[in-house]
Amino acid sequence: MPTPTPKTDLPPRWLIRTIWRGHRLLVRVTGGRLGLYPPVAGKRMGMMRVHAIGRTSGRPRPVVLGYFEDGENLATLAMNGWAPTDPAWWRNLKAHPDVRVDLGLRRRRVHARAAEADERARLWVGFTDHPGWGDVDAFAAAKRPLGTTVVVLEPR
Repeated sequence: MPTPTPKTDLPPRWLIRTIWRGHRLLVRVTGGRLGLYPPVAGKRMGMMRVHAIGRTSGRPRPVVLGYFEDGENLATLAMNGWAPTDPAWWRNLKAHPDVRVDLGLRRRRVHARAAEADERARLWVGFTDHPGWGDVDAFAAAKRPLGTTVVVLEPR
């Protein structure tokens, strides 16, 4: 008998993608003055823009991502919504890990890498410990059977 998946109240994928596009447009049009903000511990993740480089095209591929701070590092999840595949931006960062991020009007040069073992487990708690997220572990396991990479962006 198949394992039941946790019930979710996610809107349809077309709506999620429309909101993502609108958010990305807002950040681009305002030069990051709107739509990018720092995290608030225990309340919300921050929003940053990562200037990834296409792994085959070599062209800029900016993406807006949620993050939280881990000392000097920034941590984010390599998720394509809740789809089971890795997002294109993570594949791009694996090919070209040295990039720039925008944190509001501040810019930072970083090196991207996947968190390993104990570090991943510690950082994962930072993402699952947010009000209203419910049982993220069970939901992520059901939706993303290959697991979710925790991406660390280290200053360079």
